[in-house]
Parts: sequence; C-alpha cells; structure tokens
Amino acid sequence: MLTDNVYQEDHIPTQLERFWRSYRSNNLAMFGLWCLILVVLLTLVSPWITPHDPQAQSSELLLPPSWNPQGTVEYFLGTDDLGRDILSRLIDGSRFTFGAALIVTLIATVIGCAIGVLAGMTKGLLSSTLNHLLDTVMSIPSLLLAIIFVAFLGFGEFNILLAICLALIPRFIRSIYIAIHAEVEKDYIMAARLDGANDIYLLWHSIIPNILVVIASEITLALSIAILDITALGFLGLGAQASSTEWGAILGGSVELIYLAPWTVTLPGLAIMFTVVVINLVGEGVRQALNAGTE
Repeated sequence: MLTDNVYQEDHIPTQLERFWRSYRSNNLAMFGLWCLILVVLLTLVSPWITPHDPQAQSSELLLPPSWNPQGTVEYFLGTDDLGRDILSRLIDGSRFTFGAALIVTLIATVIGCAIGVLAGMTKGLLSSTLNHLLDTVMSIPSLLLAIIFVAFLGFGEFNILLAICLALIPRFIRSIYIAIHAEVEKDYIMAARLDGANDIYLLWHSIIPNILVVIASEITLALSIAILDITALGFLGLGAQASSTEWGAILGGSVELIYLAPWTVTLPGLAIMFTVVVINLVGEGVRQALNAGTE
C-alpha cells in the first residue's frame, strides 16, 4: 500500500477511537445503540409519521392488532375503547415519555455534575454537611421524592418534569462528589499538586477523564429512572391525564381493559420496557468501553 509517510510510523489511536473500537466490538451494545437511534428518530419525527390522528375517535372500538384474524392493517396495533389508533398514540407519546425524560436527564446532569464537582473539590465543614444532607435525600426513593415535590408544586406536566428533575439532581451530586473525593486522595493527584498543577488543570485533565465511567453509569440510570417515574406518575393520574398520549397515561387509562382487550395494556408496557432495556444496554456498553480504555 502506497503512503506518503516517510518514517512509516504506526498510527496511534486517540482516546475516542479506542473507545469506539471497544464499544463496536460489543454486539449487544451495538444492537442497543441502533435501537436507541431508532427510538430517538421516532421521537423527533413523531408528529409527521403517525398514520392517524392520535386523538381522533372512530367507530372501530377495541379492534385487535392486525395479526389477529379480526384485525385490519389500517389499524396495525388495534384500537382502544374510544376507537383511537394505538400505534399513532404510542408514536406520538414517545415525545412526552422518552423525549421529556431525555430533557429532564440532560438538565439534571448539567446541574448535578456542576454542583458535585464544586462540592468534591472542597473540604471542611461545608463538604461534610453536604455529604450528610445528600445521604438523607438519597435514602428517599426518587418516585416518592417526585410525588413529594408534586404535592408542593401542584399537578401538571411541567410540574411533573420539574419534580422529577429535582429528584434526580441529588443522585448526580452524590455520585460525582464521592468519585472526585476518591480521586483527589490518590497519589498521582498529590504528585501533580507538588509539581505545580492547579485545581482547574487537575479537574479537566486528570480527575474528570477518570470518573467518566461514573458519569456514564449515572446518566444511564437517571434516564431509566426518569422514564419509569414519568410513566408511573402518568399511570397514577398525577402526571399526564387520561387523554394524553404519554405511555403511562395510556397504560393507566386502559388497565380496566386488561381482560377484555389485553393489547391496550401490553403494547404500552412493552414500549416502556423496550426503551428502558435499550438504554441500559447502551449504558452498559459505554461503561465497559470506558473501563477498557482506562485498563
């Protein structure tokens, strides 16, 4: 093979290239990545690809899915008790479940990581007080914490998302705080300090690259928790109401039909389960690839 490299030097892969090679070698993680990309694309283009109006009612009540002899291809996943197309409602509901969870997780990640970094780089009474306060908050399940915030903020989709975001932020603060404190005590940080490195340089070039595994794990867990909390609150009637296409609200509105028309309950449940499993597959692949790069 012809080349213009005079010295025939071997190409040294960058950290990003090493990460992608390790991630690409994991077939299960790649499957999860392609499925996650599909879910993201469906969420982005959902208003334009729904075969029917998600709120439009018809005379075809409780029509089974198309693979059932009584079903039709026009309503591929069947209809609910008001004659609304289930496929259109699931596609449209991805914006209110997966899209909203993604935005909430992104905001919680930015705020939680920023506070966690500031807390982790400090010492003394402030650090100790914050540590015990976060221990207390973390002892409360996120769903219960979200319900408590809803009780103060009131009902409504915006208040639900704000409550879930506030419930997720302490998780990031606690995890980043512990990870940075563990890194600061290591010998290479002490050696770098003696060499004249300041806190900002150490944080950007030494500490953060070594806690990327923690950050990736927390983002994956927080996104899964956000989806489950949004759907749980919708199911309980505290979040999106029955007419909404949010997956939890669809599940809650159809739960009494589980024996008469089980597809109205199982299909939204499968959509929730599929999304959460795919997110965890991607997160586990990222964690393993980052661990392989550090090892």
